[in-house]
Amino acid sequence: MSLLPWQNATVVDVVAHNAHTKSYFLAAEGVEVFAFKPGQFVTFDLPIADRPSQRMRSYSIASAPGNNNVFELVVTHKPNGAGSGYFFDHCSIGHQLKFRGPQGTFVLPDSFNLPIALICTGTGVAPFRSQVKYLLENNITIPEIHLVFGTRTLSDALYKEEFESLAAAHPHFHYHLTLSRPDHNWKGKHGYVHELYTDICKNGTVDMDFFLCGWRMMVNEARTRLQDLGYPKERVHLEVYD
Repeated sequence: MSLLPWQNATVVDVVAHNAHTKSYFLAAEGVEVFAFKPGQFVTFDLPIADRPSQRMRSYSIASAPGNNNVFELVVTHKPNGAGSGYFFDHCSIGHQLKFRGPQGTFVLPDSFNLPIALICTGTGVAPFRSQVKYLLENNITIPEIHLVFGTRTLSDALYKEEFESLAAAHPHFHYHLTLSRPDHNWKGKHGYVHELYTDICKNGTVDMDFFLCGWRMMVNEARTRLQDLGYPKERVHLEVYD
């Protein structure tokens, strides 16, 4: 299969979530609508190295498909991260980037007979935000949606107010947030995501589909736990962020 052609995109807005995470809104050039499936990603050729293989960086699309050519990425500035450092240092409004996409098979099925649990950490929430917004905005029939989001501190809880608002407006959408390093004022769940999804599926007695995205350690542990609870591999879909 041939690779998708390279395209150009222009940064049209930048929004800071906290000191180390920003959303970048990019307009794909030459198209009226940038079409993609919720859960897909784009790959950038960034001028950060001489060898092409060392320049490529991929990011999941955080926005739902729309009727325009703009898509959103959420990027965390990693210590010594060449790719995220390039975004933070150079990608202000008007900056142009070379990208390829959309790509990827971490997408939702065409129809739903079972509840789904979307389990994520960090910026692994990006593809799930795209999927949740798509499902709710288009009134897709689905028994239940559980978004289980684990991160360190409250300032790292990306899109928290938006998810809370969506949960209030859509009774079948449930937002579960847990913090591993909460301050003393935090009254919500604390710890890691595993206890939350284990409770949601009632220790394996509820038939569900699971989607995992985020830090490798979390994804690997969740996959093993779900297997131990009796869920076949066909019920567990994953995407790993390094």
